[in-house]
Amino acid sequence: MAPPAHASSRDDVPRALAWMAASGLSFALMGASVKLAGDLPVALKVCVRNLVTLGLTTLVMVRTRQNPFAPTPHWPLLLGRALCGLLGVWFYFVALGSLTLADASLLNKTSPFFATLLAVVLLREPLVRGMRPALLVAFLGAVLVIKPAFDYSPLPALAGIASGLFAGAAYAAVRSLKGRSDPNRIIFTFSLVSTLATLPFALLQRPDPTAGQWWALAGTGVFAAGGQYGLTFAYHHARVNKVAVFSYLHVLFALAVGFAVWGERPDLLSLVGGGLILAAAALAHRAGTRADVRTNRDTA
Repeated sequence: MAPPAHASSRDDVPRALAWMAASGLSFALMGASVKLAGDLPVALKVCVRNLVTLGLTTLVMVRTRQNPFAPTPHWPLLLGRALCGLLGVWFYFVALGSLTLADASLLNKTSPFFATLLAVVLLREPLVRGMRPALLVAFLGAVLVIKPAFDYSPLPALAGIASGLFAGAAYAAVRSLKGRSDPNRIIFTFSLVSTLATLPFALLQRPDPTAGQWWALAGTGVFAAGGQYGLTFAYHHARVNKVAVFSYLHVLFALAVGFAVWGERPDLLSLVGGGLILAAAALAHRAGTRADVRTNRDTA
């Protein structure tokens, strides 16, 4: 995956931060909708989530007169981003079925660190000084949240980590597509691939949702669309190592929503682990800021 032609263009961090905040709130509300949908099959939840986003994105494409199937040499990258995004959502929904909203969101938000590592390997973005200890602190925090007991109980937490891995890969792909593909096309392709991949499983299981569950499923799709647009535009406005850390706003929103709706209170180990991951995010942000100062000083 080669770096995009405009990878060195000036970053608009304030605008990226605004998009990331909107994305965090939307994804927290999406997670709450998934939990409110109850014990419906994961395939149905993922399918509806992407089907609604597909409908909204199609309207945008029609309104702007864009052809999402126009020839492009970047189809492999678009499809790779779609596949990673699908797996990230699937594992996240699995984690939401057993974990609190805050814990599942926190584990999913290991994605900035995976995105940073993949950006170094695939996009050749530099790994700035101070990032390695931040990654180690984040790993230790994730272990405290998972609390492995070497039985089946860690599986939902491991699904949360897997969701972060695949989401990080998807975000790195989004950054690589900057200047190569319109954000609407990226979201359309992801939604279409995810819908087609999950629709057969959703139909085979033939669930019978209640009226309340249908409303929850609809909310899942609407809030997912808001979150997806926010993330895609955020990573288009600034480099991964500058804005990925702000995706942790999602965790704070999720904690607030989980407490307001279900009275969820994370245990002490989860609080300590979450604090370590947030501290790692702060370390990563400071390391990136210092690297920019050094770069500007060297090029002045």
